[in-house]
Parts: sequence; C-alpha cells; structure tokens
Amino acid sequence: MVAGEEDAGQRIDNFLLRECKGVPKSHIYRILRSGEVRVNGGRINQTYRIQAGDELRIPPMRLAVKQDSTAAAVAVASKTPPRDFDIVFEDDSLLVIDKPAGLAVHGGSGVSFGVIEQLRAQRPEARFLELAHRLDRETSGLLIIGKRRAALNNVQDQMRAGKIEKRYLTMVNGRWMNPLQHVKLSLHKYLTADGERRVSVNAEGKPSHSIMRLLGRWQLGDQHCSLLEVELKTGRTHQIRVHLQHLGFPLLGDDKYGDFALNKTLAKQGLPRMFLHAAILRFHHPVSGALLELRSPLSADLDNFLAYIRRTWQQEYQHGE
Repeated sequence: MVAGEEDAGQRIDNFLLRECKGVPKSHIYRILRSGEVRVNGGRINQTYRIQAGDELRIPPMRLAVKQDSTAAAVAVASKTPPRDFDIVFEDDSLLVIDKPAGLAVHGGSGVSFGVIEQLRAQRPEARFLELAHRLDRETSGLLIIGKRRAALNNVQDQMRAGKIEKRYLTMVNGRWMNPLQHVKLSLHKYLTADGERRVSVNAEGKPSHSIMRLLGRWQLGDQHCSLLEVELKTGRTHQIRVHLQHLGFPLLGDDKYGDFALNKTLAKQGLPRMFLHAAILRFHHPVSGALLELRSPLSADLDNFLAYIRRTWQQEYQHGE
C-alpha cells in the first residue's frame, strides 16, 4: 500500500496498530523487529515516521477479533448520529468547531459517542479526523480537530511547547480581588473509591500554571460572584476548576469541585451547567505558519445567566440608593 498525506508524520507502529485492529500488539512489534514490514523496500524500526508516498509492505496477518465482537462494533458505529457543528475555521489541514456543552469529545466511560464520532459519521468521505486536544463534557467552546496527520502532530507539538494561547471565560463564587494573578500549583490525578477521575493540588503532581484576569464582579444579597478570563500556560486535566477551587473560588455550576448547595440555587436562577467556555485560541497554522486568532462568543446559556446577574445587581444597586 502507498501512504497518503493524511498518514505523514505518524510512527509506523502506531499506524499498524490503527490499521490492523484486532491484531495483538505483541504481534505488531514482532513483525517490526523481524523486518517483515518494509518501507520503500527497506527495513525500518518501530520509531520510523511515515512520509507521504511511502510504499508499505505489510505481511498477511490473522485478526484475533471474534465475529460477534466485530458485528457489535459495526452496530455501535451505525447508531452514531451525524451532526453539524458550528465551524469557526476550516481548511485542508484543520477543523475548529464551537463545541456545545453537554457533549463529550469522544465515546467511552459509559458514553456511546462524542464529537469525533459524530463528525466522522457526518463526513464519511473524510480519511482522517482526530482530536488535537480535549474539552470537558460540560465545557463549551473552541475545539481543534486535525484533518491530516502532519497537521495534528504539529498542533500537538505546539501545545506541549506552550506555544498555543488558550483563554477561557468562567464565573466563580466569591469576590475575586486581583486584576491579574498567576497561579502555579502542581496537580495530581487520582481515582475515587467509585472509580471516578479527580484532580487535587499536590506538590508531587505535575507543574501547572494558570493566569487569572478579573473581568467583573457582582454582589447579589449575600452572594458574591466574579467573572474571570483564564489563560492556560499548561493543559492539565481539570486545571482551571481545581486551581480556582483550591483558592476558595469554585466555578459556578461545577458538579465535581463546586459548591453543591449553591449549584441548586443557581439552577433555579437559570444556570443550567458549569460556567466554563473556551473563548480564544491563538496559534500558528501548522502548514502556512500564519498566526490564527479564533474566537467563540459566550454560549447562549451562559450569556443569558450573565445578563441575569448584571440585571439583578443593577436592580439591587438602584434600590439600595
């Protein structure tokens, strides 16, 4: 077979694991070590990165997948409903969508399908669609999908190097005072007794850096709330939520780290979910090198709640005068 542009940049072992579903991983690495896999007529090792136009010779392999397992997989795939997403940017290399809240980015952990599966169902002709990063299920906003392997690798390399600027909008419980504050707290992932993933501030965790900027604050009776823009310098799991909760400012509507009693009150006031929105992305295009600045306005549900906060505060302020 001949490798296409969408395969360029991928390691040969990962390519084989993807293409030869059902073949044991140990067998894949055995044929690589024995030289049975050839690229352009020559032997390669498992770290070789495929180039567009490479001629790949792969020996015949017997799949270890049972027929009923295959049929079940096909049945699940056929039930994935295609979906049109709001597109913020698209070209031959990248797709950036405005992800709605309440939708996982991929299937798994009790979720049958997510954004990437629905995109593939909506675009059956696409040979390559892969997530460049993730957003929590309840987080809305900008999500990058690679349409070519080389572009995906480049974007992910930029992320690891801290070269992609990611800014979020969030509202927290409490009276945030500092106009600008750097938060550097290491984060550690763990599992609860029920098997749920959680994150905590822990000196032995991974270094994590968030920059908080105050956009506004209000007081409604005894309740204080503050609107923040958060810039992520690292991209750890639940980073914004745990950094702010640790400082005593839990995100409004957060069902993992938030104020659960307050969340019930907020739901009655019109906040349907966690107040977190991926609003801005700035990075260099993986092919042209041009600087991209992409923005997503605050989603309607959060914008409506923000309007409610401002309106109620204004009414209370005028009444107080």
